[in-house]
Amino acid sequence: MVDRMVDASVSTSAETAEQSLDELLRASHKASPAELPVALDRYAETMGMGRAVIYLIDLQQRLLMPLDEDEPRLELDHSLAGFAFRTDSVRVEDENAGGLSVWLPLVNGAERLGVLQLRMGSLDGLTLWRCRTLASLLALVITSKRTYIDTFAQRIRTRAMELPTEMVRAFLPPRSIGTGRVVSTAVVEPAYELGGDAFDHSFTEDVLHATILDAMGHDLASGLTTSVAMAGSRNARRTGADLGALVATVDEALAKWLPDQFCTGVFLRLHMPSGALRWSNCGHPTPLVIRRQRLLDKELERAFEPPLGLPGRLSDAPRQVHETVLEPGDRILLYTDGVVESRDEGGEQFGLERFADHIIRSTAAGQNAPEVLRLLIHAILDHRHSELSDDATILMIEWHPPDP
Repeated sequence: MVDRMVDASVSTSAETAEQSLDELLRASHKASPAELPVALDRYAETMGMGRAVIYLIDLQQRLLMPLDEDEPRLELDHSLAGFAFRTDSVRVEDENAGGLSVWLPLVNGAERLGVLQLRMGSLDGLTLWRCRTLASLLALVITSKRTYIDTFAQRIRTRAMELPTEMVRAFLPPRSIGTGRVVSTAVVEPAYELGGDAFDHSFTEDVLHATILDAMGHDLASGLTTSVAMAGSRNARRTGADLGALVATVDEALAKWLPDQFCTGVFLRLHMPSGALRWSNCGHPTPLVIRRQRLLDKELERAFEPPLGLPGRLSDAPRQVHETVLEPGDRILLYTDGVVESRDEGGEQFGLERFADHIIRSTAAGQNAPEVLRLLIHAILDHRHSELSDDATILMIEWHPPDP
């Protein structure tokens, strides 16, 4: 009789949890930005999780910005919430009033969105499992809604954004994407005055596609050039074009629509099961390979080719597509020249060696790929006291083969 009573109690608890989760899901579909926190709080209270607060990472990845404006901003590098974000782990702390604050990372795949704070009186295993489930659900809700709810964009900005930057950022994909075999992650600076730099990455079947672009100049025309190049690349990719045809499409688009503009770029494709890498470099800095904690700066170096939009004027030769095979754990780095050419007040360049050394040291310290780039771009900004002379964009790909 006692066992049956326990089973009935558990069953009722599970039924209540399922009903509450269903109500939250339904509410999230219809909720306005102002109503979503209310629906979230209602669910958290019903499930014994106390009050819930969503924090989103700002554009420069230095602050955690609350959706609730009554809550304070949190510094990423000096808070337990920031530690949960940086390490992708759950953190629990005692509050002054005797309760607990549970910090959970909000992650969609490889993309780090922010953290969720839940304030409650106590925590057990079942409640922690439900907290994790809630955080996963909220990450999906935020990802799906941020494309058309400007509140999310407003919350992650700390100042006004220039028009060329607004245009380019509208084209950018999520900062990080990944599977069990590969992670591709990127950073761009200056966050609010970006000119002609851009990156792209996506998956089709078992292939990762990645691109980095750097347009001539630093104005609206530069941003337009990058946008046309990105659109041409995506259009060709989505019609099944091979890499050579894709680059030709971008060349033709720029020559036709923006004949006075050009940009450099690298387009690559990685077959995730085998590590087979194919790429085309159009006048851009040579991608780097970091293998077993060593920089291989010449591994992907090939004969120079003209920037995108210029081949018809300079040469009749077709674009070259190169091939190689990665080794397990390899990291491929695509970057724009503003990264290594950044100079401090004394005129010293940040340089290729320092660039690679930051990657190697952060990797050896166990940092995940998005955190490695976050630390690197901050090191570059600190080198220049947050004032860059040119755009600085980095895209890093980390490949691990499937288990045998």
